[in-house]
Amino acid sequence: MTLMSDVGVTRSLQRLQGLALGGAIRLLQCLEPTMCSHFGAILARAIGPTLAVSHVALNNLKIAFPEMAESSRHAIMRDAWDNLGRLVAEFPHLPNLVRTQDGPGWEIVGEEFIEQAWRKGNPPLFFSAHLGNWEMILPIAGALGLPVGGVYRRTRNPVIDGLIQDIRKRAGRGSKMFPKGRHGARAIIAHLSAGGTVGFLVDQKMNDGIKIPFFGRPAWTAPAIAHFALRFDRNIVPVSVVRTGPARFRLICEPALQINLSDDQREDEISIMSAINRHLEGWIRRYPSSWLWFHRRWSKDSA
Repeated sequence: MTLMSDVGVTRSLQRLQGLALGGAIRLLQCLEPTMCSHFGAILARAIGPTLAVSHVALNNLKIAFPEMAESSRHAIMRDAWDNLGRLVAEFPHLPNLVRTQDGPGWEIVGEEFIEQAWRKGNPPLFFSAHLGNWEMILPIAGALGLPVGGVYRRTRNPVIDGLIQDIRKRAGRGSKMFPKGRHGARAIIAHLSAGGTVGFLVDQKMNDGIKIPFFGRPAWTAPAIAHFALRFDRNIVPVSVVRTGPARFRLICEPALQINLSDDQREDEISIMSAINRHLEGWIRRYPSSWLWFHRRWSKDSA
């Protein structure tokens, strides 16, 4: 009886949390995207720096930029909260943010590199980072007509997970979402075998990954994109989303990676992921306030 009661309480709590999030989404959808963006920034800057996770960000900043003054690291941490708050508040408007000349929406630079990277009739794979508003990547790819899919981590609350995935699916214009894990990996293989493509966010720690240098320190790195690129003979295109204003973004596409491959898959995966991490470093150094510093990227002994 106790177990069943606990399950009932958990489900009731999940429904209440879902109702609260659903209400917040509907409220934000009643406001202009620009207004939502500003509101999210104000709220996040006020609350975020007081949270314990801000110490994780400051520790990451110390590892990445040891020569930087502490005051500058604190400023970047506060600006990172600003960007995260904007992203969260802009999320309910994701399906309505389209390609425009100005105002809320997006533009693209380097679209020709996508076309150049097709190989044997198959589109390239893409990698990016938790930079700017990374939630815009799939909607933009879908608007460009790419048969793209993305990888996501399910939330513990299935009601909240359903709300989030519904917005992503409506914004993605046919893009597919693959959950992390074995089931998702099998679905990705089927998707790639059918001529689809996948975008990977490759900047977070993966404890069962491979150690690759990142800002001069070894960092556990997920090699999935390298594995799939080698298996399916795909090019890899770097893409990043830069915030140019409230609810305004620029997707920057770069030429496909050029890697000298060997006959050793392990060494080739290391070469590919090393090149990718160097790319990530370049983006973060250029836009340090736009990266999600709140994830523990390095092991504790890297501090």
